[in-house]
Amino acid sequence: MGLFDSLAKNALGGLLGGSDKQDPAAMLSGLLSDTGGLQGLMGKFQSAGLGEQFSSWVGTGENKAVQADEVQSAVGADVIQQLAGKLGMQTQTILPLLAQFLPQVIDKLTPQGRIEDNNPGGQQIQSVLTSLISGGLGGLLGGKR
Repeated sequence: MGLFDSLAKNALGGLLGGSDKQDPAAMLSGLLSDTGGLQGLMGKFQSAGLGEQFSSWVGTGENKAVQADEVQSAVGADVIQQLAGKLGMQTQTILPLLAQFLPQVIDKLTPQGRIEDNNPGGQQIQSVLTSLISGGLGGLLGGKR
């Protein structure tokens, strides 16, 4: 791992709660578990009227943006609050982060343009996060695919 990768990983860890909190891969794995896997998360976004956005993340085209309040509407305030508690962060901090990187993570978890593994494990999610970090934090924090 190069210097940039180490710095990026440390920065991401800091953004998502630091080393004394739950790691980002475990956090995302927990979010997916709490929402019924990728299919369940997709259903929540569809029910919230955000199916087009979620489908764009799964598909092979450009990812459509989602706003922090839309993430909360789709996932549920209770799930976000539980997540915030696990990370020792405020929901106002977590929601914009999820809005920024959830599309990138879902995109990377579905490289063939479809959900093949409804419940990706922590190691698979960690691999996705590492891939995003290797691409630079610019890609993770709002850059193009």
